[in-house]
Amino acid sequence: MAVCDSADQPTLNDAKLAVHSNDVEGQIVEVKDFDYTQRAQWLRAAVLGANDGLISTASLMMGVGAVKQDAKAMIVTGFAGLVAGACSMAIGEFVSVYSQLDIEVAQMKRENRSRDDSESNEENKKEKLPNPFQAAAASTLTFAIGAMVPLLAASFIKEYRVRLGVVVAVSSLALLVFGGLGAAMGKAPVGKACFRVLIGGWLAMAITFGLTKLIGSQAL
Repeated sequence: MAVCDSADQPTLNDAKLAVHSNDVEGQIVEVKDFDYTQRAQWLRAAVLGANDGLISTASLMMGVGAVKQDAKAMIVTGFAGLVAGACSMAIGEFVSVYSQLDIEVAQMKRENRSRDDSESNEENKKEKLPNPFQAAAASTLTFAIGAMVPLLAASFIKEYRVRLGVVVAVSSLALLVFGGLGAAMGKAPVGKACFRVLIGGWLAMAITFGLTKLIGSQAL
């Protein structure tokens, strides 16, 4: 009878370790990257609302400031632009996104009739459908936040020229913040986004101020 050396025999602890290591090696850990396109719908509406609220309200206030030095007139005009713009953004986003939703639902039904989709696949498609209520709420809220920036900046400045300069400076800083925040949340290049938003805001304010100044100087 062959006698095995005890040193050559695997111990119980060694066997446990071997099984444990095999189990660990056999496990496949799946780490799914977050799909940032899921944020695209509401992020687009939020960024659009914030930029639109800031640029349109600041441009309105600059236009009024081009022909009137009264702080009250500028602030009242900006507030009216805030309310009207927020309502317009809410209705516009809701209608446009709902139209997109109807189109995508109709397309999904046509595809389901042409081929048999599993329930999980159909649920995944439904999760990716746009939400008109979410888009409208995001646009309205961020529009109001953006519009409040030049309003608050102008509310505490009595000097006419200083008030105009403060509105431009604060609006420019807010444009950089909104552009960078939107790019960071969507994992897009921050520098390009900030540059686009800032240049667009400057152009809007400059054109509104210049044309209003020109028309206001004429006897109309």
